[in-house]
Amino acid sequence: MMEPLHIKTPVLESHPMTKIAGFPVYLKLENVQPVASFKIRGLGNLCQKAMQRGCTHMVCSSGGNAGLAAAYSARKLKIPCTIVVPGTTPMFMVERLREEGATVEICGDSWDDADALAVKLAKQPGYAYIPPFNHPDVWYGVATVIHESAEQLPEKPSVVVVSVGGGGLMSGVLQGMHDVGWADVPLIAMETKGADSFDAAVQAGELVTLDAITSVAKCLGARTVAAKALEWTQDHKIINHVCSDQEAVLACERFADDHRMLVEPACGASLACVYERLFKVWQEQGKLGELKSALVIVCGGNIVSLNALKEWKEKLGLS
Repeated sequence: MMEPLHIKTPVLESHPMTKIAGFPVYLKLENVQPVASFKIRGLGNLCQKAMQRGCTHMVCSSGGNAGLAAAYSARKLKIPCTIVVPGTTPMFMVERLREEGATVEICGDSWDDADALAVKLAKQPGYAYIPPFNHPDVWYGVATVIHESAEQLPEKPSVVVVSVGGGGLMSGVLQGMHDVGWADVPLIAMETKGADSFDAAVQAGELVTLDAITSVAKCLGARTVAAKALEWTQDHKIINHVCSDQEAVLACERFADDHRMLVEPACGASLACVYERLFKVWQEQGKLGELKSALVIVCGGNIVSLNALKEWKEKLGLS
């Protein structure tokens, strides 16, 4: 049995968020993983499985946290890898991927463009395609975030909060919740406007492909959510909400002030759930009952810096 590539992350009760919510708010700090996001759980597991099946070269499509997790995993497993990124990927991220030893290919303007090339490259002998979110091995790896939380929390939470991009985090978290006996705990699925492919799918009752990703939360930028994420709406109580880029970015800033940690807007979406006092709104609407505690998955993210936060605020008219 191989040792996992992720670490067991802490759960912290947030005093500032508890004050806002009026009940304990616990934070699962995935931002302190070796690659600064939860992605290492799913991608690490997938890469290890690929190696066990005889893979000699890994190919992943992602200009963000999944690509970095795949590159880190490949380096730890001593297997070459190619990461295909869209042209919108910041140069510092491209350099970060190269520092992990990855070969970086740039293709198109969206993740979907990059993914098409990755699938093509992976058809070479010995190569393995490493999808960033849409694979059972990814979900199984991500489920460990809940397995750990169940051991760390003093009680079963009344609600769990996640950000949704491609749906890999949500699918893994829900699998974990059913594993540990939290099948009755509602899940809050947060997205930003302009990267809301899950909300579009829920409204339509089928998968929907967005024309483009217009949100600053680029890591929530899958134009089509994973089919598994939509399937879960049949088996679990999910409240999905689309917040604005402004709310996500302000949540990142408040979180930095409250906890002295930087996270990207994709993560800010889930934090906005608390900072925008949405629990109270849903209770008033009858969507949620009495809440004794909440667990927020702080998914982290690399596409953030003090300068990036400043630029987002300026772009969104917040400064």
